[in-house]
Amino acid sequence: MLSDAQRATIAATLPAVEGGLAEITQRFYRGMFAAHPELHDDLFNRTHQKSGEQPQALAGSIAAFARLQLEPDARRQRFILDRIAHKHASLGVTRDQYAVVHEHLFAAIVDVLGDAVTAPVADAWDQLYWDMADLLIETEADLYAHAEVTPGDVWRDAMVTERAQISPDTISLTLTARADTGRLPCFRPGQYISVQVPLTDGAQQIRQYSLTGAPGIPEWRFSVKLAGEVSAHLHEHVFEGDLLRVSSPFGDLVLPEDDAPIMLASAGIGCTPVIGLLTAMAEQGDRRRVTVLHADRSRDRQPHRGQLAALVESLPDGRLFQWYENASPHILSDTIRVGLMSLQDIDISEHSLVLLCGPTGFLSSMREAFLLHDVAESRIHYEAFGPELLRSGAR
Repeated sequence: MLSDAQRATIAATLPAVEGGLAEITQRFYRGMFAAHPELHDDLFNRTHQKSGEQPQALAGSIAAFARLQLEPDARRQRFILDRIAHKHASLGVTRDQYAVVHEHLFAAIVDVLGDAVTAPVADAWDQLYWDMADLLIETEADLYAHAEVTPGDVWRDAMVTERAQISPDTISLTLTARADTGRLPCFRPGQYISVQVPLTDGAQQIRQYSLTGAPGIPEWRFSVKLAGEVSAHLHEHVFEGDLLRVSSPFGDLVLPEDDAPIMLASAGIGCTPVIGLLTAMAEQGDRRRVTVLHADRSRDRQPHRGQLAALVESLPDGRLFQWYENASPHILSDTIRVGLMSLQDIDISEHSLVLLCGPTGFLSSMREAFLLHDVAESRIHYEAFGPELLRSGAR
């Protein structure tokens, strides 16, 4: 745990570290991947590495955690750590990998900041890193125990039993356990699995997909939009009877147990966690007020369009509003609108629990919109489809 002197050192040096984080993280990844090329090909999302999103996400996490040691906010810290821990668990991250990250991250810090990294500065940031790492390792150990697996041992083979085309560029895959491995583990609505596929260059790339089927049945179902090398592999090469390498289910975007009104807002393929949550609520006959907001480019390419409408219709107090960037005027109504999602004319209770699902830009804009409608930040939860670009000053 940081001492008062170390905390003061962090406060004094944080502006310099934040200013150099972009270069620090770039050097960190270059050094780590040079020493451990298997991490680049078999663990990290190399598409996000190439675009720069993953380095930005790491930088944001470090800065956010550092600031939370100077301005303590236990809820915010728990929020950040839980999201990272669930993602790590779905990848099978283990304790020893934190030492690898530490080695190359601190080498990058010294390279960028040079003589500014005195012994007290190095000591303070080293302590900060291990404070964060120890909390993540502890949280991940709890997740592994709850999943009833040895830490890191989250992978299994499952068989594809059904493949369906649910939009021009989106397929749905249904999985069951191999006969010699027993049932697939149970999951909570809103959770996701990791899927690992072998690519033509020998890499074993991993992506996460939300489960859309009903919990409690011996199969998993998820949807894949064509949008990258892993999804292209699944679209082109995976059919009924094939085996897929998948992880245990993880993720903390799950249904609350209280009876507060729920607002589900999604964009594009971000509808998949919403489908999972609505499926569970429909099966339970959930009587809460449920408002579903969804934005997409067009109706003809919208995945799960009919299923989304049917699930909302089946709820005792459900309502659905949809926005399309491109829409014919004749389909527009009070509930079907053109343009980007807006909360104008949407009935929002400040007591609502808001669940957001979609790309980072959408999450950021809608989070701000709900805050402006007096929904407390503690009641806004989200699932990022891509690296979460945490802002160190977010409140």
